[in-house]
Amino acid sequence: MSSKKGILSIDQGTTSTRAIVFDVDGKKVSSSQKEFCQYYPNNGWVEHDPEEIWKTTLETCKDAIQIAQEKGISVEGIGITNQRETTLVWDRTTGKAIYNAIVWQDRRTAAYCNSIKDREAMLSEKTGLLLDPYFSASKVKWLLDEVEGARKLAEAGKLAFGTIDTFLIWRLTGGEKHLTDTTNASRTNLFNIHTLQWDDELLSMFDVPPSVLPKVMQCADDFGCTQTQLFGKSLPIAGVAGDQQAALIGQCCFNQGDLKSTYGTGCFALLNTGEKALSSQHKLLTTVAYSINGATTYALEGSIFTAGANIQWLRDGIGVISDAAESQTLAESLDYDHGVVLVPGFAGLGAPHWNPEARASLYGMTRGTSQAHFARAALEAVCYQTYDLQQAMASDGVPSSKVLVDGGMVANDWLCQFLSDILQVEIQRPSNMETTAIGAAYLAGLQLGLYKDLDSIAAQKHIESTFSPAIDKSLREKLLKRWQKAVDATLSFADA
Repeated sequence: MSSKKGILSIDQGTTSTRAIVFDVDGKKVSSSQKEFCQYYPNNGWVEHDPEEIWKTTLETCKDAIQIAQEKGISVEGIGITNQRETTLVWDRTTGKAIYNAIVWQDRRTAAYCNSIKDREAMLSEKTGLLLDPYFSASKVKWLLDEVEGARKLAEAGKLAFGTIDTFLIWRLTGGEKHLTDTTNASRTNLFNIHTLQWDDELLSMFDVPPSVLPKVMQCADDFGCTQTQLFGKSLPIAGVAGDQQAALIGQCCFNQGDLKSTYGTGCFALLNTGEKALSSQHKLLTTVAYSINGATTYALEGSIFTAGANIQWLRDGIGVISDAAESQTLAESLDYDHGVVLVPGFAGLGAPHWNPEARASLYGMTRGTSQAHFARAALEAVCYQTYDLQQAMASDGVPSSKVLVDGGMVANDWLCQFLSDILQVEIQRPSNMETTAIGAAYLAGLQLGLYKDLDSIAAQKHIESTFSPAIDKSLREKLLKRWQKAVDATLSFADA
């Protein structure tokens, strides 16, 4: 296996686009990142400009490839990972979107979703998801209904729908390929995760014509080749996965019971459940983890809507800290039993509650409450919420013996230790924190024959730090009881 070969990973996120070249040993050779604008045209609406996403993708890819070439690395192919659920519809002839991309966070279709709630049981059985504006289906319907002439064009076969991966594949191949993978398809509310097919009943329910849909591929597969003029040579697109699934692969969670938790703006915990698509009794999502070599692996997913966003609120919202790194120093200055609890319902509460009406609440303040209490409570809340997800997953039938963590927040050693104390399992932090991007690179490398199998990928994994439980049992129970009382009060207030 030549060390001169590399894989370009496109990591198209919610606030920025990154391109990273990895060598076949999983080491980062080069990278480039560009942010783009967020648009909020109405209350609860979030949009992106598709042309800006395309521009930042091209620019970062060219930068990363050039730096890699200067280091003697030949890029052999491309893996793509992307913000999930974000929805576009474009003209098949011009390749131009008929409207801005509607972002996963967008809530404009909430009233419509509520109006068909009586069909949620059927939808959940087929898709593993809830009936929520978060997912793509109601967004597609909105685009076809609200953009003038769109539905007529769609029914004439002139429009294409896709999530970000599909849009990038279309553009990179010059409109030759209209494809997605099973992980992104599984987040649309239109895809049956048991048959691995677009579902006619769901398409009818959301009034989405089949002609707009991409073909669904495996995660390591032939997604076509880039146009030669883009990067100087035609590159095969060989791996695709939504961002959280890519992180699961990047963490090498290939065994049933493996759990990874990513702490970025929000937190997403994915538990490998093997070949079985488990139905959650605790409002966790059932989703495709990955499809490789004709076999599909499933996962349970729990979402915490705000994680790093809690710290951003402390810094930018109320000015309690001036830098995110301060939160660790402040947290360390207090005893475990300090009495203040934050329930961070800034954007509602995710799993296992799924209450969009919940709002953030702070309990236990006195005149002695300081900025340290705010910082500590914001960090602790993320750990308590992860505990709730862990308990829900165990109740659904798959307990975990360790948690693999990644994302910007877990550079904080105090957070990792408290997480271990509350979850009562070992926390493992990898040496390579680019888990999402490298997951896409692994998929592409697998398809291109640079890796023999999943075992050869797992052999590259290196754990940088481990954290083991060290808390007193009675203190832990007291803290968790206080947290539960705070959550109950917050939910009660939301329902008032």
